[in-house]
Amino acid sequence: MRHNLVLRVVAKLLIPFILLFALYVQFHGDFGPGGGFQAGVIIAAAIIFYGLIYGLDAARKAMPDRVVETMVACGVLIYAGVGLAGLFLGGNYLDYFVLDHDPAHGQHRGIFWVEVGVAVTVSGVMLKIFYMFASRGRDPE
Repeated sequence: MRHNLVLRVVAKLLIPFILLFALYVQFHGDFGPGGGFQAGVIIAAAIIFYGLIYGLDAARKAMPDRVVETMVACGVLIYAGVGLAGLFLGGNYLDYFVLDHDPAHGQHRGIFWVEVGVAVTVSGVMLKIFYMFASRGRDPE
């Protein structure tokens, strides 16, 4: 597929819109269907689409393994950090009401950061799975 000009041009045009849609799903998750899991899968799908059109090496260059593995860990740390922030501020683990002077704003802020953590982790895990399956049978680098 590396020499198919139409697919390469279409991919270059679609990937920014796919990523923009992922951001919409992420930020709209508080108010309707969507959220961190769906946004993370859409982000990973955009990178996987790039890898299918341009090759695994190009995808790994755009999103290196080190970054993907860091995403998995950072997403979990963001999620856990929100819970610990609730504990340190006098509430329970993942008690969002204590994250702001106004409990409604604290609830919104807590949910937002938990969803960000989920999106980062899911995106990283999906990309790691793709990289592992796509590189089967290849010589180790």
